[in-house]
Amino acid sequence: MARIYMIRHGEAAAGWSEDKDPGLSDLGRAQSEAAAKTIMSREASALPVLSSPLKRCQETSLPLVAAWSQTAVIEPRVAEIPSPDLSLEERGVWLRQIMTGTWAETEAPIGHDLDLIGWRQSVVDALLELKSDTVIFSHFIAINAAVGHALDDPRVICFRPDNCSVTVFETQGDKLSVLEQGNEAETKVN
Repeated sequence: MARIYMIRHGEAAAGWSEDKDPGLSDLGRAQSEAAAKTIMSREASALPVLSSPLKRCQETSLPLVAAWSQTAVIEPRVAEIPSPDLSLEERGVWLRQIMTGTWAETEAPIGHDLDLIGWRQSVVDALLELKSDTVIFSHFIAINAAVGHALDDPRVICFRPDNCSVTVFETQGDKLSVLEQGNEAETKVN
């Protein structure tokens, strides 16, 4: 059995339609400091830390890994949802569209080959494979993929984790449970 703290990255310096891999804004850096303090107040000793390979997650992990004198292990399976090769503007439209439906309704634009249901399962598998308590820095839709799986909710977006909110899961064999959903935010999806 493992307890998993899945933390959404801090506020990014740019939105989905502006930059594929932005770092953190000043507010995002402050949020990451607060998230580190939250985790350290819950755990008496250091835990393994995993991070999405994207800048905003790696930067969000920095205060915690510095305090625990370690580095985050990059875990590509908890990265942001893969998107087709579209312009940034088209990507934003595509993301807003899929976020309003269910996983069964997700489709790649014509001419693009994406397996989003397979991606969702890879997020879940990354969590289920953990054998010890772990902290993961990830993304809005990846956290939703895990929560939706645990709650058997077919929607792509079943809750709106705020920047640096902490969602707590527990694994037992092949079962993923939500112990605590993180703080929610007013996030626009359409």
